Amino acid sequence: MKKLIFVRHSKAEEPAHEISDFERSLTIKGKAVSKMMAIKLMEKEKSLGTMISSPAFRALETAIIFAVQYGIKPDKIHMDSTLYYKLNYHYLSEILLSAGEETDKITLFGHNPSFTEIAGCLSREGSGFIPKSGIIAISFNVKTWPEVKYNTGKIEYFLKPENEL
Repeated sequence: MKKLIFVRHSKAEEPAHEISDFERSLTIKGKAVSKMMAIKLMEKEKSLGTMISSPAFRALETAIIFAVQYGIKPDKIHMDSTLYYKLNYHYLSEILLSAGEETDKITLFGHNPSFTEIAGCLSREGSGFIPKSGIIAISFNVKTWPEVKYNTGKIEYFLKPENEL
């Protein structure tokens, strides 16, 4: 059994000329919501498995907040620029392969629209829109990451901040 957990970053600062989109930080409320969602996720998952984050600051900040809640050192978070620049199914497959077969769970921290699109395509039932701070877990009845294909996953849960807080 393999499992993917998609965690969309929390609320970020509004775009400004002084900083790039890549550098935008979470708002104070975004940080608080991320912490509360991490606590909610702990009710479902004892571990996050391999953590992989977009290097965009708002996604990395979200990943760090989750890591701290789980007692994981932030240097254990892997970064993959594909999660920011060009995530699609092809690149997701490469990310899964790079994590290695010894891991059965991968938690991804990143962005829309790619997270909503990919989660919807991977699950048999479709996922719907993933809001900021939303978390969706999809399990696959397979033994290896290359077996993860479109319409083969089952949504285990979908946590939305408006439902959890």
